[in-house]
Amino acid sequence: MNDTAAIPADFLRSALAADPGRPLLTYYDDATGERVELSVATLANWVAKTANLLQDDLGVQPGDRVALLLPAHWQTAAWLLACFAVGVTAAPGGDPTAADVVVSGPETLEAARACSGERIAMALRPLGGRFPAVPDGFADYAVEVPGQGDRFSPYAPVDPEADALALPDGSVLSGAQVVARAREEAAALGLGPGSRLLSGDGYGDWPGLATGLLAPLAAGGSVVLCRHLDRLGDAGLERRLEAERVTHQA
Repeated sequence: MNDTAAIPADFLRSALAADPGRPLLTYYDDATGERVELSVATLANWVAKTANLLQDDLGVQPGDRVALLLPAHWQTAAWLLACFAVGVTAAPGGDPTAADVVVSGPETLEAARACSGERIAMALRPLGGRFPAVPDGFADYAVEVPGQGDRFSPYAPVDPEADALALPDGSVLSGAQVVARAREEAAALGLGPGSRLLSGDGYGDWPGLATGLLAPLAAGGSVVLCRHLDRLGDAGLERRLEAERVTHQA
C-alpha cells in the first residue's frame, strides 16, 4: 500500500519509481475487440503530455474545473491523472457550462459545446487515433498532445487540500480526500502490491473510479479496465480472468 502519497498524482510517481516497466492499465473494449496495455512508464508519459497540454496550451490554473465527458477508457485515466498533477478539479460527467475546459468523446460533442472555455475532442479510436475531420469548435487531442513534453512539473506545488475531484452526485473531494478514500477502497477490496483487479464499471461515480483506477494505484497493483464487458459472456470472462492473471474482480 502506498502510504506516502499526499495527492493522487503521487500514486503514479511512486509506481514509476518502483517499477516503470510493469503493466499498470490494460484496456479492453468488447464492442470493438480493442486491447491496449500500458506500462507504468507509458501511462506516465501520456499523463505528462496531457498535463503539459492543460497547463501550457490550455492555460488552466489551480481552481479551474475540467469536465470530462468520457467513458471509462485508458485515455480518460490519463486525463484524470493529468488534472491531479496540474492541480485542477477533474469533473467526470461534469456540467460543461460550469467548466473552464471540456474534454468530450465523439458521442457527447453537442453537449460539450455548452462550455464557453476551451474544448478538446477525443476520437477514442484504437491507438489514440485522430478524428477523420476535427469537429467544429474543438481541438483534436490526438493532434495536440504528441508534441507536448514527456516530463511535467506544475508551476506551483499542488495543494492537497484544494479541490481535486468533482463527482456527479455533487460532492467535491480534495486531493487528500481522494488519496484517503482510494486507500480505504484498496484495503476493503483486499488489494496489495501485485494485485490485478478487473473492473467493468464506468467512471461516472466514485465506485467506478476507485475500482477502475484509483484503488489499484493506491495499492501498488494494476487494473484490467473493460468497456462493454456484458458482451463478453461468461465463458469469455473466465478466459480473460485467466489470461490476464486477474487476482480480484470488481
